[in-house]
Amino acid sequence: MTEQRRRLVLASQSPARLGLLRQAGLTPDVVVSGVDEDAITADTPGELARVLAEAKADAVARRDEAAGALVVGCDSVLDLDGRALGKPADAEDATTRWKSMRGRSGVLRTGHCVIDTENGRRVSATAATTVRFGEPSDAEIAAYVASGEPLHVAGAFTLDGRSAPFIDGIDGDPGNVIGLSLPLLRRLLADLDVRITDLWA
Repeated sequence: MTEQRRRLVLASQSPARLGLLRQAGLTPDVVVSGVDEDAITADTPGELARVLAEAKADAVARRDEAAGALVVGCDSVLDLDGRALGKPADAEDATTRWKSMRGRSGVLRTGHCVIDTENGRRVSATAATTVRFGEPSDAEIAAYVASGEPLHVAGAFTLDGRSAPFIDGIDGDPGNVIGLSLPLLRRLLADLDVRITDLWA
């Protein structure tokens, strides 16, 4: 008799994270955490990303619909000069961000937390990818902000959308910039004695 595949629950409403998992052969259920991100603080951007990921995974792991599942929580922030930049507050904030980022590099940090609700074991870590921003003109920045996309993503940019032409390159895992590092997820699952290949659909 074949052992039943473990359920995977993504504690995030991010379509980009869901897309990355599906492309990797995983079929997670989505349960939005409802965590108030603005109420959580930490000393460094990397620590903030990890603490937010843990809070999201914790909130979902306590729910009945996550019973018996492996819960994955993630959160991303852009580390620019030691400041943690999440989603911009509004269009003006997004415009200011882009003008300060162009021609420079920042580090996209994504916290990951995995909780096995069968036994309560948990692991967490943060992945970091350096992002080298190009030099879009003021008109290009205005057009990008007007698209609405930067208001919904950490750091006001994404590798898999309209801002891709404005990013000259990255050093590290591209998936981490999109929202989830699959190599790190594989290692975290292994720490919980779960092989990612056993979760393939």
